[in-house]
Amino acid sequence: MNNYYELLGVERGASTGEIKKAFREKAKRLHPDIAGKTAEGQMRKLLTAYETLSSAERRYEYDRAYSRFVQAAGFNYRTWLREQGDDPASQAKLVFFELLHLEDDEAIAIWRRNGGINFPLEKYLDRDDWLDCCFILAEELDRRQHCYEAFRLLTLVIREERRQPYFRLFTPEIEKLIREIVRLRLRPQVDDETWVECMETLLGLGFPPRDRNFWLRSLAQGLYALGDRAGAEQLMRETKKRMSGATS
Repeated sequence: MNNYYELLGVERGASTGEIKKAFREKAKRLHPDIAGKTAEGQMRKLLTAYETLSSAERRYEYDRAYSRFVQAAGFNYRTWLREQGDDPASQAKLVFFELLHLEDDEAIAIWRRNGGINFPLEKYLDRDDWLDCCFILAEELDRRQHCYEAFRLLTLVIREERRQPYFRLFTPEIEKLIREIVRLRLRPQVDDETWVECMETLLGLGFPPRDRNFWLRSLAQGLYALGDRAGAEQLMRETKKRMSGATS
């Protein structure tokens, strides 16, 4: 069982330089030309650990979540959680525990068995743990090209962050991820009706005007695809009016 530091083989107080050096050394051994395709899963975990610990903001969030959720247990928490069977509270905590130990496939499998996007993690985890869990889970889902599920989780996180800040300095990273998903990956994975619902959700999340204009244009395109030409044209007129007002 590895946490991010153990996987890289560094101490918790390791510098950024030490983390980069450890990553390079381990990545060489896991390169496909040396270790073959069987090492792909381990390489993915190594990359996740490195990307997290080499960023000051991400490292802070990971340390905060790990110390609060894992170290406080003081015993074999994974075994105990598994022994609780189908108890939803234990299942929710097991999802988070596995994510914090880079057992991402197992975490996603447990999450899906319990309903996936309809599994109310917020009901069974403390607020801070729920937010951390949702963000880490969204990242892993996006890496596996499950973009709609990632989008849904991120909208929950952003809505709660707007209500009562938790991530604070890390919030721009979360907003950046949802922008990337929407602009680059989400559209081919959803039907027109779902796309419209996604854009309507984004418009209610308090993004700045530049983002809102993009969401509005994307919403209009979705309405066109659904045959609502009048609604789409009305949106485009509103968007042009907003943009001209902003530049005048």
